[in-house]
Amino acid sequence: MPDLLLELFSEEIPARMQAKAADDLRRMVTDKLVAEGLVYEGAKAFATPRRLALTVHGIPARQPDLKTERRGPKIGAADAAVQGFLKATGLTSLDEAKIQRDPKGDFYIALIEKPGRDAIDVLAEILPVIIRTFPWPKSMRWGARSGKPGSLSWVRPLHAITATFGLETEEPDVVKFSVDGIEAGQTTYGHRFMAPSAISVRRFEDYEAKLKAAKVILDPQARKDIIFADAKELTFAQGFELVEDQVLLDEVSGLVEWPVVMMGSFEAEYLAIPDEVIRATIRNNQKCFVVKDPKTGKLTNKFVLTANIEAPDGGKTIVAGNERVIRPRLTDAKFFYETDLKTKLEDRLPKFEQIVFHEKLGTQAARIKRIERLAAEIAPLVGADVAKATRAAHLAKADLLTEVVGEFPEVQGLMGKYYALAQGEDASVAAACEEHYKPQGPADRVPTDPVSVAVALADKLDTLVGFWAIDEKPTGSKDPYALRRAALGVIRLIGENALRMSIMKMAASALAGLSLKPADAQKLPSDLLAFFADRLKVQLREQGARHDLVDAVFALGGQDDLLMIVRRVEALGKFLESEDGKNLLAGIKRASNILGIEEKKDKRAFEGAPDAALYGLDEEKALANAIGEVKAEASAAVAKEDFAAAMSAMAKLRPPVDAFFEKVRVNDEDAKVRENRLKLLNEIRSATRAVADFSKIQD
Repeated sequence: MPDLLLELFSEEIPARMQAKAADDLRRMVTDKLVAEGLVYEGAKAFATPRRLALTVHGIPARQPDLKTERRGPKIGAADAAVQGFLKATGLTSLDEAKIQRDPKGDFYIALIEKPGRDAIDVLAEILPVIIRTFPWPKSMRWGARSGKPGSLSWVRPLHAITATFGLETEEPDVVKFSVDGIEAGQTTYGHRFMAPSAISVRRFEDYEAKLKAAKVILDPQARKDIIFADAKELTFAQGFELVEDQVLLDEVSGLVEWPVVMMGSFEAEYLAIPDEVIRATIRNNQKCFVVKDPKTGKLTNKFVLTANIEAPDGGKTIVAGNERVIRPRLTDAKFFYETDLKTKLEDRLPKFEQIVFHEKLGTQAARIKRIERLAAEIAPLVGADVAKATRAAHLAKADLLTEVVGEFPEVQGLMGKYYALAQGEDASVAAACEEHYKPQGPADRVPTDPVSVAVALADKLDTLVGFWAIDEKPTGSKDPYALRRAALGVIRLIGENALRMSIMKMAASALAGLSLKPADAQKLPSDLLAFFADRLKVQLREQGARHDLVDAVFALGGQDDLLMIVRRVEALGKFLESEDGKNLLAGIKRASNILGIEEKKDKRAFEGAPDAALYGLDEEKALANAIGEVKAEASAAVAKEDFAAAMSAMAKLRPPVDAFFEKVRVNDEDAKVRENRLKLLNEIRSATRAVADFSKIQD
């Protein structure tokens, strides 16, 4: 079957837009093909700074013929209805229609045959529409063609369209269409400087090979691999080690079509600046990688750049140009850093009185005081020194007002640590200045120093409770204040540090520190715990825990000790993997199902203790005795937080439950006996709820 080659050749596409644009092109074209009945075998899209390309192989040469039936009016209907039916279906008379028998009457049916079109004609129709409606985040109109303003809106001026379609064994045809005066053809262009001449292409293999010969690597991943491998080899050859940076690698690969890796250097005096500031300076301004000494782990005065050309002088001029630009950038960074060191962190704090955190939550200064108070309360619970936790909370936000953080926001917190150490603060206090923001995502490191943990929890709880109290909760996909991330951060801090604390007590304490209207401050919004529960479910599911086990534990209610919830879910999961657990679950489910049916039938609950005098069978007595023992044993184990022992106690129910259902008829003819046996089933449900709500667990 034929293949499609499509290329849209333009001025430079911003690197950040390329990957999504390539994916959008693939999706839009293939969706349209499928909608037109042209089911393809495979498709792949590519992007370089100056082109989007797509190859779709295995497209049928022609659409399938379509046969559809269209129901018309009843026999004997008004002439207007008949004429409308004939016109809509293309029939010349009712003689060409069939008659369909129906209980409501006999109807005319038109059989409409729509012959399929050649795929190349379909492509000529859909491709211009896709190009004109392409979803660029930002686009522009430019120039004029034939004396008229251009009508196409594209990310950058579009210069050429390549579109061919045909079999591998034959000369492909050009898909004939035009967009804003640009005719589709077979001509593309190589590297802007090294091979700018026009290139005639036929199909994808030919196209990719000719581009490579013209100094263009089409595949973004291939460009990344070249840059990464060459950079590692170049640094290793000089006894250094590349500081890997996947985000920067993705960006740089979108800036070049023919990557050429080189190394430059800067004056060693700049190494007095913190490594992270050097890296941010060189990375943000020149899109270059930094290099470290593998022995010390510290940065060296080298950097790796990626050029887009094989220069005649071996790259000396390019390297010198980058060095010339980086030098003043590092000079500025050095000046900012040295200027910051002249002012103590706490001397910056009065400025926060003038900075509003949120109009309903007061100034940044007020927020810092709240975090200080909350950190002091949390400190004993996490084993932190109260004075150090308070001091760390006092200083943690101060670096937001420094010159370096103003220039490079990504180093906030980190610079607080450097400045705190420089002014002689305790190491734990300094570490908390950096770590109180952590964890900032599921892959981020969780602090373990107790002072950092106390301040991090205080910071996140203040954020959550504050925005919850003013009703700025996340809705749908919108979460402007990153409250989901804050809740997940609290969960990870508690879980990974094995902390025992009541979320709601801490949240209530955070609420007490807010200056809110009396009506707002009366109670904490009741759904905050549910929000934490949802975040914990997400976290546990990502770790492989079954969602139904999470629901089974949460269904018991009244739990805000997250660590205990996690341990209970773990114990329940292990129990249900055992044979006893699986069989007991089946028995409990059976008891719950019978109870549910009978409660619905009788419109009442079968609560209260069964009457032992009504036990007529040994299996009833044995089950009742087992329930009593297990209930006491499981409750005692849960009270000691020994959930494994609680599950072992539950396992003792399995034999008497199995025997009961094998020998005992629950719906006895004697109403009193029936009621008593249903109460006994309710006792099973009640006993097992000491550890979880088994009705929430899937078989």
